[in-house]
Amino acid sequence: MVASSDAGRLGVRHIQDSLRAAPHIPPRMTPVCDLGAGAGLPGIPIAVARPDLEITLIEPRRTRVAFLELVVERLALGNAVVFPGPAEELGPSFEICLARGFADPVRTWEIGRWLLRPGGQLLYWAGATFRPGDAPAGVLVQLLEDAALESGGPIVIMTRQ
Repeated sequence: MVASSDAGRLGVRHIQDSLRAAPHIPPRMTPVCDLGAGAGLPGIPIAVARPDLEITLIEPRRTRVAFLELVVERLALGNAVVFPGPAEELGPSFEICLARGFADPVRTWEIGRWLLRPGGQLLYWAGATFRPGDAPAGVLVQLLEDAALESGGPIVIMTRQ
């Protein structure tokens, strides 16, 4: 589910990178969704680290849904559920949306804003070349200052103006 070249650095490149967002999700900012959860990154590590959060792993592809359901079951993650369909089938019911490796910032915001309640936030794992001007018009942008991976960029918090 991740690149074979990442096999030797799965912990740092994917798990630790996913966990960078955990301290930036305030208590009681739940429910949370992981857009295009795929291999469960960042949703699964955050569900493990933050059992106070309710996390919905949104994934339309059947094989990945089966994988995610198995992981949730094996890890006994009572705070995580898998939604087996496209994000567009859900309504505005989330306080936080997570998007790591989902799409470009504009497309990610189009889907994320549909899912967010008023005042909700999209946490977007941006690439190394991301600049605040890359965000969609009319969106407030905050770059998280914590260290990014050598090949990655910042986590960007997007909210409605």
